[in-house]
Amino acid sequence: MVIDYRKRPKAPAAAISLDKITDRAPGLVSLYKTAAVSLAKHQVGQERAAVYLVLDRSGSMRPYYRDGSVQHLAERTLALAANLDDDGVVPVVFFSTGIDGTAEISLDAYRDRIGPLHDSMGHMGRTNYHVAMQAVIDHYESCWAQDPAFVIFQTDGSPTSKAAAEHVLCTAARLPIFWQFVGFGDDEFRFLHKLDDLPVPGSRVVDNAGFFAAGRSPRSISDGDLYDQLLQEFPLWLTAARAAGIVRS
Repeated sequence: MVIDYRKRPKAPAAAISLDKITDRAPGLVSLYKTAAVSLAKHQVGQERAAVYLVLDRSGSMRPYYRDGSVQHLAERTLALAANLDDDGVVPVVFFSTGIDGTAEISLDAYRDRIGPLHDSMGHMGRTNYHVAMQAVIDHYESCWAQDPAFVIFQTDGSPTSKAAAEHVLCTAARLPIFWQFVGFGDDEFRFLHKLDDLPVPGSRVVDNAGFFAAGRSPRSISDGDLYDQLLQEFPLWLTAARAAGIVRS
């Protein structure tokens, strides 16, 4: 049998080309490639999604801003976004008691960006997930986006109002938004495990959240392992959300 290699299917193209990453953000090239490998492994390399980053500014987060752990996560989020979304921009929501501030990171402005933004926002308060979640929802709906949203939501502890956070998550299950929670520190994260395991359809129409604990030293996780953790439940949600008519087929 003669194999016609010209008919072999091409690998799905990333949202932003490697050439553009090399030209505009050479420091992200390795991360961009690593993210692409993980996306292909989880069979979502062909998907498109608007990527958001939500960052906890409660008082206990101070060491993670100081040691660069939050900047580290932001850079990896941007490299993932470059594979999923063609605008090269990630909206960032900083929260504590309320919304402390909003900003963007982009291919043209990401290096050493998180620390100065954090420093400009003043007092670090308590931990209210629901205000940050609603801010993401409001932004996403105001953009009239056609693609689903993938939200990386970082925190180091349980929210002040657990009932409000659970209500927003369950209500938002009807929207094309997936919430990937990332825990910094050595908290047991019982509440985030609870959110991850909320019953379907008893509490929400689809399972719209994932969670993993990055531990006390988030920067020690390899880039490949981080992307694999971030993408563990996203493909399952896409399948369920499409079946429910939440995400376009």
